[in-house]
Amino acid sequence: MPQNSKSYRLLSLLLIASTAWATPKNVLLISLDDLRPELKSFGAEYIHSPNIDALAASGRAFTRHYVNAPSCGPSRYTLLTGQYGGADNGALFNRATQLKRDPKSFLPSMPEWFRKHGYTTVAVGKVSHHPGGLGGKNWNDPNQVEMPHAWDRQLMPSGEWQHPRGAMHGLAHGNIRKNAGDHPVFEAAEGPNEIYPDGLIAQEGLKQLEELTKANEPFFLAIGLIRPHLPFGAPKRFLDLYEGVELPPIPHPEKPEGPSTWHNSGEFMKYQRWGKDPRKDPAFADEVRRHYAACVSYVDEMVGQLIDKLEATGAAKDTIIVVWGDHGWHLGEHAIWGKHALFEESLHAPLIIVTPEIPRPGSAAGGIVETLDIFPTLCDLLGIEIPDFAMGTSLRPMLEDPASPGHAAVGYWRQAKTIRTDHYRYIVHHSGDMELYDHRSPEKETLNIAEQNPETTQALQQQLETKLQDRK
Repeated sequence: MPQNSKSYRLLSLLLIASTAWATPKNVLLISLDDLRPELKSFGAEYIHSPNIDALAASGRAFTRHYVNAPSCGPSRYTLLTGQYGGADNGALFNRATQLKRDPKSFLPSMPEWFRKHGYTTVAVGKVSHHPGGLGGKNWNDPNQVEMPHAWDRQLMPSGEWQHPRGAMHGLAHGNIRKNAGDHPVFEAAEGPNEIYPDGLIAQEGLKQLEELTKANEPFFLAIGLIRPHLPFGAPKRFLDLYEGVELPPIPHPEKPEGPSTWHNSGEFMKYQRWGKDPRKDPAFADEVRRHYAACVSYVDEMVGQLIDKLEATGAAKDTIIVVWGDHGWHLGEHAIWGKHALFEESLHAPLIIVTPEIPRPGSAAGGIVETLDIFPTLCDLLGIEIPDFAMGTSLRPMLEDPASPGHAAVGYWRQAKTIRTDHYRYIVHHSGDMELYDHRSPEKETLNIAEQNPETTQALQQQLETKLQDRK
C-alpha cells in the first residue's frame, strides 16, 4: 500500500476515535484540603478509601500530579486562574484588590470563563482559600470577595460554628478555635458526619447537585471539603477503622542537612499536643497518622455520597468529575509535620478525572502533570475554547491513552522554587543555594547531588525559568 494511503487510514482512525469520545456538559470538581496521595488507589494499602478508589477505577488517576505551591491559597490560585501566581495565602485576595483598581488589566478566572460560556457556576465550602470566598474578621464580609465575577452562588454553611472562620478549624459540636494552644491537634467524637463542619458542606453540596441537575442547564459545581486539614477531627467510627492496623514505617524521617526548605512544623506544633512531639515520640506519631487516616476516610464517605447523588439524578453520564488534593502533607518525612516545603511530600497530591466513555478506565497515568493543567483540560473535554492565558497543557491525550508522556512540573514557595522532571527534583533558593535529587536513586530527596552535577543543574535551572517566565 502506498505511504499516503497508510497516512489516510491513520488519519481516519484518529478522526473516528475523536468523534467517538463523548462530550459531557457539566463539571463536578471536588477539592480536598491537605490530602497527600494517602489513598489505597495511590498505593497506601492501609487506607480505607473505597469511594475515591472507585472513581480511580472508573476514570483516570494521575499518580504523579504535582501542585504549584505547597499551601492552600497559592495552590488554589493556580487551579482557579490557570496561571502561576503569588506564593502566599493571600494570592487570590491580592488579585481581587488589583482587579478593583484596574478592571481591564485582569483575565477571567476558570469559573468566570465557564460563566461566559453559559455555565451556572456554584461553589460550596472551601474552594478558594477562604471557605465561602469572603474576607473580613470572620470571613463573611460580602464587601470583600476573594474571586469577583466567578460564581453565581458561593456558599459556606457554618451551622453552630457561627461563621466560615469558625468552621475552618472547627472541632465537634461547634467548637471554634480561639487559642490554638488550647485546641486539640486531633479528635474523634461519637456522632454522625454533621458533628464536624464537612458534614454540613457535603449536605449543601447534595442540595446544589439536586437543584443544578433539575435545571437541565450546564453547570460547574465546585465542592471543597476541609479535611484532612488540621485539626484532625472526624467522627470516631472512622478512627475505629485503623484500630490495630500496622502502619508503614515513615521513610527518611531525619531532618535534612545543608540548605533546604525544611521548617519547624509551626502550623502543627501550635496546637494542643499534651506535651508530646511526634518527632521524638513514635507512639504519638502513630496516633497522629491514624487520625489523619480517619479524616481521609471521613471525606471519602462524603465523596461517595456526592457521587451517589450525581448518579441518582441521571446527570453522571453528562458530567466530568475531578477529585483534586490542593497539596501534599508530611507525616514525619524529613522530620516535618505539615506542608510549606518544596520536598516531594508537600507537592505531590492526588488527581483523578472521570469522564464518560473514557478509554481504558482504571488505568493510571504515570506521566508528570501539574495543577495548572486542569483548566485547559476541562475546556478541551467540554468543547469550550481554551483561552490563550491558560498556561497549562490539556491532559486529554493522557485521558485517551494513559501511557502518553507528561511534562515537567514547577513549584514555588517563599524563598525558593523547584522543578520536578521524570528523574530529578531541582530546587533553587533566592540565596543561590541549590538542591538536586535523583529519584532513580534509593536516597531520593535525602542526598543533594547539585555540586557533583553542574551541567544537570544548569539545564534544569533554564527549564525552570522558561516555564515560569510568564508568571504574574
